[in-house]
Amino acid sequence: MDPVHEQIRGYVRTALTRPGSHGLDHVERVTALCERIGAAEGAEMAVLVPAALLHDIARPLEKEQGIPHEQEGARMAEEYLESIGYDATAIPAIAAAVRTHRFRSAEKPVSLEARVLSDADKLDALGAVGIARTFMRAGEHGTTIADGIDHFHEKLLRLPGLMYTETGRQIAEDRHAFLVQFLDRLAEEMADRPE
Repeated sequence: MDPVHEQIRGYVRTALTRPGSHGLDHVERVTALCERIGAAEGAEMAVLVPAALLHDIARPLEKEQGIPHEQEGARMAEEYLESIGYDATAIPAIAAAVRTHRFRSAEKPVSLEARVLSDADKLDALGAVGIARTFMRAGEHGTTIADGIDHFHEKLLRLPGLMYTETGRQIAEDRHAFLVQFLDRLAEEMADRPE
């Protein structure tokens, strides 16, 4: 990886110290998906990779203070990138990608890089990893398997229709099929009760 990107990764490690459904491993998977999708779609990696690494930088603050992490994260990304002398022409695009990556964000991604980040973040909620993260999230919130199932229906099953890139749509199709298969099997097993 580019030495500056490695420096950014180090900064992210200091902010995301607690494991969880939005921990450092999530950021690493989203970054890898961004590199894969970005390469296929022709994205500018000098914008995309820092945006991916920094996209959840403010998650701990959201948890502690209720600040929307996408808004605060965009501000923190700008501040940090300026402090390390990152290319000033790329910083606004990086901040915009961070600000618009979230599923619930009112502001939609406009640039290719922002759209790739949005797709990658959603893709990490699908497939086998998405299943694992859903039940991790349920545990973090002190809820049940039934609440996890509700999350699939309220959000995750809708994600393939929200992809911006063709590459994202292709990956989502495969992960969505696995998720549906899992939910069918889970419903079957949950219905099994001793007589």
